[in-house]
Amino acid sequence: MDFLYQHNMNTNTILSRQYIPQSLVIKTWQDIEPFYQQLKSAELASFTQLQNWLAQRSELETMLQEEMGWRYIRMTCDTQNKNYETDFNYFVTDIEPHCASFTNDLNQMFLACPYHGDLDSRYANFIRTVKSQVAIFRPENIPLKATLQQKEQQYGAIAAAMTVDVDGKTLTLQQAAVYLKDNDRTKRELVYKTIANRRLADADTLQKLFTELVNLRQQIAANAGFTNYRDYAFEAMCRFDYTANDCFNFHNSIAKCVMPLCNVLDANRKSQLKVESYKPWDTEVDAQGLSTLKPFSNGEQMLDKSIACFDDIDPMLGNCLRQLKTLQRVDLDSRIGKAPGGYNYPLYETNVPFIFMNASGLLRDLVTMVHEGGHAIHSVVSSDLPYVEMKSFPSEVAELASMSMELISMEHWHVFFDNKDDLKRARREHLEDVLTVLPWIAAVDKFQHLIYTNENNENVRLKLWNETFNAFSSSVINWQDCERFKTFIWQKQLHIFEVPFYYIEYGMAQLGAIAMWRNYKLQPAETIQQYVAALQLGYTKSISQIYEAAGVRFDFSESYINELMKFVQDELNAL
Repeated sequence: MDFLYQHNMNTNTILSRQYIPQSLVIKTWQDIEPFYQQLKSAELASFTQLQNWLAQRSELETMLQEEMGWRYIRMTCDTQNKNYETDFNYFVTDIEPHCASFTNDLNQMFLACPYHGDLDSRYANFIRTVKSQVAIFRPENIPLKATLQQKEQQYGAIAAAMTVDVDGKTLTLQQAAVYLKDNDRTKRELVYKTIANRRLADADTLQKLFTELVNLRQQIAANAGFTNYRDYAFEAMCRFDYTANDCFNFHNSIAKCVMPLCNVLDANRKSQLKVESYKPWDTEVDAQGLSTLKPFSNGEQMLDKSIACFDDIDPMLGNCLRQLKTLQRVDLDSRIGKAPGGYNYPLYETNVPFIFMNASGLLRDLVTMVHEGGHAIHSVVSSDLPYVEMKSFPSEVAELASMSMELISMEHWHVFFDNKDDLKRARREHLEDVLTVLPWIAAVDKFQHLIYTNENNENVRLKLWNETFNAFSSSVINWQDCERFKTFIWQKQLHIFEVPFYYIEYGMAQLGAIAMWRNYKLQPAETIQQYVAALQLGYTKSISQIYEAAGVRFDFSESYINELMKFVQDELNAL
């Protein structure tokens, strides 16, 4: 399915604007500047004036968020279209810097207004965020951030250009990865090494790019008075509810509670495969020699089945996805020239998000679809919140929405699998993935802590990665003759390049999702009510309060993670 190119993406119905002309087309900064000037010159001499000012500001920021969104969506859907790249880069370099400067002025106006403390409790996180933004704002960082954002997008262009030839066909790396489930071990090894060597061909380029990114980030942090970018990032990301030490507790708990289970899984697979040496190309094939699961044939069928699956859970959830299909807000199939990865991009003005992914027909694509579908539900059910920042929830909350839907929907995957044995296999494979991804998340997050608190040297960086990866990788896998692949395997993680420190949220939310799935198996109707109620809060409560509303805990303790892992292990044993 490729809806993206079948319509003009800006022609969808826009919510009625009160302050900005409906017909406004943004070509240059001058098109927007008068609205910022109007906000900057406004008088905030009463609570009513403050409320009206916030409404106008929210409308402007909502419009700009959607404008930026479409430019990003177009560029990632077709990285070979230079016009899309130019449009995105223009927004980043010629519009956003001006917006950033005015935003700081408006934030200071807001805090100086004596009536901001009279706003209701839903604004508490917004006020905390504004205080944080004002504290770290530095004018000299505006051009640095524009440069940084442009350089970050270079990773996507480099990754999108990576292709390999397999069986006479030119494939994206995502498409080629299908062969890693092939029962022919020789074929798996060949394809694994082909993919790995293709990544290595750009390893030096990506190393140089990453060095530039780290230097820019460290400079931005230093300008704001921080000793390293990690500490700056925590403040910039408004991580009010946990600290770096909590992240370290997460890393340690995963190493103690999850790694032993992963080693057992790999030991069992090695035994079933009857191989003397268990290699990295043996980790995805079915251990019993069964053919690859095929839950759908193309993106359109995947979307229709996902809608049916969500309908089976609750018709309201199915209707959320149905809106995306009606408005053609999806681009699902993998193809050459398309950026890697997947995302749900919230669009705050039209209030219907866009789902982007690179499906190639595998079970992991089904998981990605229901994951992004969870994000889409979140975007839709929180769309009525009165201020734009209330709909901009932190990732720890956003990923709870998506990862919970992965596991809850698993109880309804009969929509994708008619055969009961295939359904059981799919559930088992996903649960095994849930376990094995947690150490990878811990490794990626710990690596980033080390990167930004040590010397930015390529040799030091690789040493730190190898030490970290060894602590969080299976003791069963034999990496002999693949050491160089292992040393650079971190480069496949988009987040390290484009959104630093945005990754541990997946692990935190995965724990919450396991707890929510456990609740769903006991009380399905009540759990869905709690799920929706928590998502409707947007970011009007603290993270822990939102988790509590969902009926789960925001907890990284060893005892709690042990409890959840025992539940997962019991479910695996039942399969």
